[in-house]
Amino acid sequence: MSAPLRPLLHYLTHGSLVVQILVGLLAGIAVALLWPSAAREVGLLGQVFVSALKSVAPILVFVLVIAAIANHRQGQQTHIRPILVLYAIGTLSAALVAVLASFLFPSELALSATQDAGLNPPGGIAEVLRGLLLSVVDNPVNALQRANYIGILAWALGLGLALRHGSETSRHMLDDLANGVTLVVRVVIRCAPLGIFGLVAATLAESGLDALLGYAHLLAVLLGCMFFVALVVNPLIVFWKIRRNPYPLVFTCLRESGITAFFTRSSAANIPVNLQLCQRLGLHEDTYSVSIPLGATINMSGAAITITVLTLAAVHTLGISVDLPSTLLLSVVASICAAGVSGVAGGSLLLVPLACGLFGISGETAMQVVAVGFIIGVLQDSVETALNSSTDVLFTAAACIDGEVKSPAALARDAETL
Repeated sequence: MSAPLRPLLHYLTHGSLVVQILVGLLAGIAVALLWPSAAREVGLLGQVFVSALKSVAPILVFVLVIAAIANHRQGQQTHIRPILVLYAIGTLSAALVAVLASFLFPSELALSATQDAGLNPPGGIAEVLRGLLLSVVDNPVNALQRANYIGILAWALGLGLALRHGSETSRHMLDDLANGVTLVVRVVIRCAPLGIFGLVAATLAESGLDALLGYAHLLAVLLGCMFFVALVVNPLIVFWKIRRNPYPLVFTCLRESGITAFFTRSSAANIPVNLQLCQRLGLHEDTYSVSIPLGATINMSGAAITITVLTLAAVHTLGISVDLPSTLLLSVVASICAAGVSGVAGGSLLLVPLACGLFGISGETAMQVVAVGFIIGVLQDSVETALNSSTDVLFTAAACIDGEVKSPAALARDAETL
């Protein structure tokens, strides 16, 4: 390789991914505005990138969880239980924020178009729980093929526990396999600037921002809730846990995890980024190697916001009177449903009809609300994923600090220097 190309290759493989993503974003906007016909053609880069993410994410979750549990040593300190508590508190708090914002700034929608009959949302909370139970006992090959993350997680937990009694060679093999899959995903993530370039160019060339502007109020409420949770609610939860200034850690998680998740739009695909950030923060490996894949599956505060806001937008549009107990029930239902959302783009929208059913809204009308969600999903789903994924690291770090897995001073020092 010629000498002039070496610095360029080193920058492409080791340079700041965030900067490269921003360059791809600006390049995509420029091509869409100056050369629309070419922008539609480069959309293939975006499709390839999204397909690659979808293909590797289920395998990544499956292998990482098995390896983490199988290699856990008896008597070793972990803090999974307090992290699960933080996940639950964060998701429910996000749903309550969404309820409050929806009443302070009510949104109304134009509901008229018929929707895609191929979508099959659940019909009630009992059906969601039934679906979750069936997902748990799904065939592992089928779960991997359909990206059924609940089934993948269940099988990974079971196999991981069983293999803890296996030979040392087997556990080393699992560890090597996990490292190999993680490396493959990191290679895919390094291609994010090209994928984002293609996605942005094709999207702007085809529809522009007109569709988003038509639902600007609803989008503002959704994004406002997510930013409020990320910058106010989550820091308050972390402060309650660690009793010190949470913002250095909050901003580190948003910058290092949230930005990449914004563009990948997949909590599962962002797992390697989160694992690397946890390692840089000096957290306990036996804790974050389990909590991060687990959080990508069940920690979905952004999804709870989406389900709640869109449901109450339909309620306000139809003039339905809602009392306090009903809104509290909606928050609980949204939190439970959010935990069952797939860790890939757009998973939260198909649970909106279930929440609408609490207020007697028909399935046909609810599916129109889902269609609106897909229209604004260009931004809504990206910000939702950024909130979900960055919160995985944030709560994991908070539990590790509280449990003194790492000294608070050391973590704060690391967070300030990142």
